[in-house]
Formats: sequence, structure tokens, C-alpha cells
Amino acid sequence: MEKRGYSAFHLGRYERAQEVYTSLISGDHGETPRDVGLYLACVYYYMQMYKEAEQSALEAPESALRNRVLFHVYHKLGDETKLMERHQKLTDTNADQLSLAAIHYLRGHFQEATDIYKRLLLENREDLALNVYVAMCYYKLDYYDVSLEILAVYLQTHPDSAVAINLKACNHFRLYNGKAAEAELKVLKEHGHVLQTNDLIRHNMVVFSNGDQALQVLPSLVEFIPEARLNLVIYYLRNNGVEEASQLLADLSPSTPQEYILQGVVNAEMGQKMGMKDNLKSAQKFFQLVGASASECDTIPGRQCMASCFFLLKQFEDVNIYLNSVKQYMYNDDDFNWNHGLSLAATGNFKRAEEALLLVQNEQYKAEYCYISWLARCYIMNSNPRNAWELYLKMDTSNESFNLLQLIANDCYRMGAFLYSAKAFDVLERLDPDPEYWEGKRGAFAGVFQAVVAGKAPKEDLRDVLAMVRHGGNPQVEYMTRVVRKWAKDANVKIT
Repeated sequence: MEKRGYSAFHLGRYERAQEVYTSLISGDHGETPRDVGLYLACVYYYMQMYKEAEQSALEAPESALRNRVLFHVYHKLGDETKLMERHQKLTDTNADQLSLAAIHYLRGHFQEATDIYKRLLLENREDLALNVYVAMCYYKLDYYDVSLEILAVYLQTHPDSAVAINLKACNHFRLYNGKAAEAELKVLKEHGHVLQTNDLIRHNMVVFSNGDQALQVLPSLVEFIPEARLNLVIYYLRNNGVEEASQLLADLSPSTPQEYILQGVVNAEMGQKMGMKDNLKSAQKFFQLVGASASECDTIPGRQCMASCFFLLKQFEDVNIYLNSVKQYMYNDDDFNWNHGLSLAATGNFKRAEEALLLVQNEQYKAEYCYISWLARCYIMNSNPRNAWELYLKMDTSNESFNLLQLIANDCYRMGAFLYSAKAFDVLERLDPDPEYWEGKRGAFAGVFQAVVAGKAPKEDLRDVLAMVRHGGNPQVEYMTRVVRKWAKDANVKIT
């Protein structure tokens, strides 16, 4: 019976193993073997029944295995005091050191885990699985090439390992893209694996495919795969589901940089969407915690976090310092180029801001008024008012198009692009006969006239603005046109 329980456990049939061990403990099959209670604790642990695992282990005789089981149980239960008590009882045996490395890994202490695994590997070259553990650590440390190199040693002997191939695919995803990662997973199919039966691979296939079938796969994995919750949050953020993302993170106390970053992003989204200042303050705090931490301050995510922190504080000179430091790695990232474009424009660096905004490829982003208005302002400040006007012409009539007209009218006036200022004021006046718009158009008309007289603008511009001011029947029009005609006659310029 004991062997049946052992076999069921190692086949992942935990409920069957539980039945066998519980039956043995009840005494239905004679004397209860000494360590069956401890084996049952292992089963409970894998079934995520941590309280039951603790109770069963505590009732078992003292042993190294018992200490390791409780060590892991207290990590899952978040009991730091008892965790440290068990930590102090660990020895230098391979099993205990592997257990310690695993806890370091689970707690995000990847360098500490790496050091233990590498030492064990040097002492036990024949234990090839250690190569996978080291490769996993290097993957978490963002050394993807190194991870692949170490992983190759294990794959030479075990080319059909689902765990190793999946890790290789993850490295390819980080180094290249989702398609490259999916291509690696095809190797598993060739070895007869059914991908949809492996929860971890199902999860990763969603990530590799940029969220395809996320709602069908990820919700059922949230309680079993920690990354599933985070990736579901990312899916919701990408699909305008910030409230759903917030609910997923409501009970999560962040412990890793990724969790802090997502908390920051969700709070920033909630704060901007709902106008909630407390959320914006929380977002700033989360970003600062990551960006200022010793382990993340020199990483790309860490510097982006500090940029986001300063962005929320509206300290755009500091934003640019951090974004410039990682620009070379983010050339094709639409989110980066959007943020960089806005921060550059906010500091008056309109030439570089225009370059950054034009790198954005996402059509949804490019349709947002925030993007259009800042790009229009960059065009105007860079002496390309025609491009700004064409942005307006492409818009449907709406409050946003009206706001853009006001921006073009006023910014062009300030920059001396009087023709396009007059065009914008003319449309504004037609839409709303406010005296303010006539005054703006009149001033722009005078600016065009002055530029033509000075030879700084083509005479055709004068004809265009004359047609504009004649619309509306303002009593000042007659005097204005009379002055222009007199100058045209004296200068022998044809304006009609």
C-alpha cells in the first residue's frame, strides 16, 4: 500500500495518494508505517492544503524531511517567525540546501538561489537537473543567453523534457518574440506531448500569443500559477479593463518588482481615469520603491519606474534623464515612445518630441486626442503648421476636434504661422460666433498681410485670408479690405 501511495504521488495523482496514506494511518491495513503521516503532509502541500500539511507534519516524528516540509509550509503560510526557526535547523546536506535554494527562488532572491545551485552543481556534475535550476535563476536575473547556454547541457541528455523546453521557449520570448517562443514549443508536440494538458505551458502559450485566449485560460490558473494573476492583470490593462485589474490586485501584497510595478500601473490608471489623487500618490510610491531599490535602480524596468514616478510628479526634466538612459533598448516600444514624446514636449524639446511620437505605431494610441494634440503642437513649434492642420482635417467633428482647432489657432498665432491660425479661427467662428474668434481671425489676417508686405509669405496667402474675413459680415471687414486693396494697387499686386 505504501508503494501505491508513493507511485500516485510521483505521478501527480495527489487525491489518490491522499486516499492511500489516510487509509494506512487509520490502521485498516495493519501497523502504520513510521513516516506515512509525513508523506501525507507532502501530499497536502502539493494539494495547496497548507494548514493540513502543517498539522500532519507536526504529528510525524522529527526528521530532516519533516523540517523541510514545514520550512516550505511556513513560507506558503507567510509565517516568518516559524520559517526562520526551520531555516536555522537546515544542514549542509544536498537535500536541505536544495530546499533552501528553492525558498530563495520563491521569495525572489534569485542571486542567492543561483549561488547555492552553482555550488551544488560543481560538487555533483552528474546531477544534470541542477543545470535546469541554474538556468531558471539566470532567466529570472534577465541573463537569457546564459540561461540558454546552461540549459543546453541538460537538453543534450533529455531533449524531450517539457520543463526544459518550456524554459527555452521563455528565453526565446524574452530575446526575440512570441513567435520564436511558440516555435520552440512545437518540439514538445514532436515528442508526443499534449500541450493543453500542461497548465504551465497553457499559461505560457497565452503570453506568447500576446493574450490570445487569456480569459479562457488564465482565470482558472490564478490560484496555482503566481504569474497567471499578473498576466491576467496585464491583459485587462491592455484591453481597457483597469477596474478588473484593480480587483485582481486588491488582496495582493506586492513582494517582487513585477508586482510593485503592476500595482503602480493600475493605481496610475485608476487615478487618471477616476481623478483619484490617492491612487496617483500610491502609484508614485510604488514606482519609487522599485526605481530606487538597490537591485532595480540600474535595470531598464527600474529606470522606467523612476521616470514614471517623476512623470506623476510633473518633473519632466528628470523624466527625460531616465528615459534617455534606456532609449536605445526601447526603440520599437509604443508605450515608451508615447511617454518620451510627451515628456520631451513638456520641456520644450519639440523636435525630439515629434520624432518620438512619430515612432508610435499602435493605431489605437494614434487615434487618442492626447496623442493628436501633442503631435499637432510639435508640428507647429517645429514650423510645420500644415501637418497640424491636416491632423484636424482627418478628425470627425466632435468636442475633441473643436479643442484641436483652438490649439492650432492659438499656437500658430504665437509662432507667427498666421495663415493656419486664421484658418482655425475662421472655422471656430463658423461653429461658434464668439467675438473672441473674430478678434483672433482679425489679428491673424493682419499677421498674414504684414508677412506678405515684408516678402516673407506668398501673395496667395493674402487672397486666402481675404476670403475668410469676408465671411460673417463684420463691419470691420470693409475697412480691412480697403487697406489691403490700396496696398495691392500701389504694389501692383493682383489679389482677386
